[in-house]
Amino acid sequence: MRQKLAVVVTGGTGKQGGAVVKSLLERGHEVRAVTRSTDSAKARKLANAGVTLVRASLEDTAVLTKVLEGATSLFAMTTPYEGGPQAETRQGISAADAAKAAGVHLVFASVGSANRQTGIPHFDSKYEVEEHIARIGVCATVLAPVYFMENLHFGKEQLAKGIYATPLPPARQLTQVAVKDIGAVAVRLLEDPGRFAGRRFDLGSDELTGNDVLAILSRVTGRPFTYFQIPLDVIRQRMGEDGAKMYEWFDRVGFTFDRAALRREFPDVFFHDFESWAKAQDWNTLLQGA
Repeated sequence: MRQKLAVVVTGGTGKQGGAVVKSLLERGHEVRAVTRSTDSAKARKLANAGVTLVRASLEDTAVLTKVLEGATSLFAMTTPYEGGPQAETRQGISAADAAKAAGVHLVFASVGSANRQTGIPHFDSKYEVEEHIARIGVCATVLAPVYFMENLHFGKEQLAKGIYATPLPPARQLTQVAVKDIGAVAVRLLEDPGRFAGRRFDLGSDELTGNDVLAILSRVTGRPFTYFQIPLDVIRQRMGEDGAKMYEWFDRVGFTFDRAALRREFPDVFFHDFESWAKAQDWNTLLQGA
């Protein structure tokens, strides 16, 4: 029988952290979610599911250490999208220092290939945290997911018009992961620190081209789609230089992905290929107005 964990989760109101919270609850663990606002609709939804909400700043090491009292583990994810990459690094360092002070196992959510000198600012900011984790010797595992399949939802307005829009050429392969798979693997890491501490996992579920995505979308929804390659200048205007560098790197280099190794490590996890993920989406809602 598995030990019941008491896990503190940062980012629990988001996609990735939310998937981790859901998987923890499904496997009978106790969850405390750190959030800046306990009154938001997403926070209230977590509370209704049995999660204990804790209002705290990710950059406040002393408060995070106190939140970890009585906990077994910390799942920490950071974000550059509000304060920039430097703020993200501060968040990650604070989480690592708190986990070290509290003596708990840390699972840190980085990003695939952050350890490969990509030059992408929000990849490099996460890798700085990885380096700090190694320096201070905290009991930790690094989980490094690749491009989310759920990012497709950001283009739902175009999809509703029958257009699949992406900055990448149609024949360029991109490794992707379903957030449900992130949650499932994260919980396995949290449940077995003796096996997984000190290790790093680049996490992907499938690898496919834009043409593959187009064909799967048409097959699953029963609707035709056309391919549109978004100019990088448009990405630069919308996402800044960070976003442009990321897509340039996707096209030039791309993620590494060892499907067989992941399945050997986590044989009881169902990894979604893109088609199985697509079949689970609510296309009536996503394509509303088409």
